[in-house]
Amino acid sequence: MTAPLPSSPVAHEPPAEAVTPLIRGVAVLEALTEAGGTLSASALERRTGLARSTVDRITATLARMGHLRQDGRDAVLTPRVMELGNAYLAALRLPALLDAHADAVADELDESVSLAVADRDGIRFIHQAPRRRAMSVSFRIGDLLPAERTAPGPLFAAEWTQREWAAWRARRAADPTDAGFPAVPPRNPATDDDFEARTARARRDGWALDDQLVEPGLVAVSVPVRDPGTGRVACVASVVSHTSRHTAADLRETLLPRLRTAVTAMEAELRADEARPAEPGPPPAGLAVWTTASKHELGRDFVESLARGLTVLTAFGEGRSALTLTDVAKATGLARATARRALITYEHLGLVTADDREFALTPRVLALGYPPLSRTTLARLAAPRLRALADRLDEPTALAVLVPGADPAEIQYVAVAAASRGVLTVDITVGTRLPAGSTALGRALLGPVGPGGYALADEELESGLRSIAVPVRDRAGRPVAAVNVATHAARRTLAECVSDVLPALHATAARIQDDLHIASRFTHVPLS
Repeated sequence: MTAPLPSSPVAHEPPAEAVTPLIRGVAVLEALTEAGGTLSASALERRTGLARSTVDRITATLARMGHLRQDGRDAVLTPRVMELGNAYLAALRLPALLDAHADAVADELDESVSLAVADRDGIRFIHQAPRRRAMSVSFRIGDLLPAERTAPGPLFAAEWTQREWAAWRARRAADPTDAGFPAVPPRNPATDDDFEARTARARRDGWALDDQLVEPGLVAVSVPVRDPGTGRVACVASVVSHTSRHTAADLRETLLPRLRTAVTAMEAELRADEARPAEPGPPPAGLAVWTTASKHELGRDFVESLARGLTVLTAFGEGRSALTLTDVAKATGLARATARRALITYEHLGLVTADDREFALTPRVLALGYPPLSRTTLARLAAPRLRALADRLDEPTALAVLVPGADPAEIQYVAVAAASRGVLTVDITVGTRLPAGSTALGRALLGPVGPGGYALADEELESGLRSIAVPVRDRAGRPVAAVNVATHAARRTLAECVSDVLPALHATAARIQDDLHIASRFTHVPLS
């Protein structure tokens, strides 16, 4: 198992067989990612240089695929777009194998710990175990940093070829302030250190330091995790801190030994994994048929070549890190010619590499929407779903979680959506805590719930107030939150709550649950 090699820089002119709508769709996703996940159509037009009609068709197609939603004039990335990055991370295998080790070090040292892979002459994060402090590291999974301003960078550069060094020098000359790396502050060329000398030291010592290269106060120490089969750097583990807690020298003296111990355990994990090859997970099902049906329904507003091209990325995954053209066509249900043109396009864009008739995803796939969503919360995931439900039923809805350690049990509201019309309404705000036993939300969380998977509360909390709730479960099937609809007794009987409200409530909870499962596959999703 090896990490994909850094991709080559994108050529200026696409090959003749490249899919132009796919190139444009990738540009829209990357623009939204760099902007934090939200842009208006006019802003997308300016950032991508595309015509407004093209932007509208691309965003309509991405919305149909569930990768974004339209919020007024804005296009907003949704958790489903993370399926593209999840395909890369699953194929890579490193997060699944090493995340627990990184998290354990972070807990033990009470410092942020990250895992990063090489992406051309930069590094890209594949795991973050941050600390929740007023002053904390804000890098996200998928963020791209210039190699020379990081601790992992010299460790990767120690394996660069002369061609890769030349590409690095050319990039530095063309972009002296690091404008192409929006995850870091602008660079002051006057403060540059000798990256080549640091690389030589890293090659000799087997570790590297970042002494405030990204920004003042930020320090890190890094150790490479080597692939047992090739001996090359598979990823780099880093402990990141602030000078208010550790100097760079202190990191080397006090934290480097513990990090080296963790890396030894990580490399043992990789050796053990080589002896037990992963069973391929299920490939995407029926997507080619779905895209054809969508084209028939939406007509020219649906860019079928973009939708089909994006399904090619999801052909990769656990046990499917390298695929032939035949493998990709079989997994997606696309014609070989269609799959081939998509792969040619992605190779041009630096999203896949080709080696001996096999293709593999590169870390750049994470640039397609992953960073803004990798730090989301369940409350943020649920908010647009609750708004849609409240508008549909004209009743207030809410998401609540159990308060940890409360005795007797309490719930806390973490997201709410008020009814759009009506005089009588339920006025409960985010943060409100109520006894779990007297609310439908609490009963849905405490379980077991009644037939059909719901809980009712009838005028128990307040006279005239009725509520029906269903649980939201995590990837392990445990109830972690509950969604409810509240109403006045004069508006709906208990029977009407079950017959009229419950189906829509179940559908909303299922959508929130699906979003949570996608977002939490390789990231930690706090409840609030």
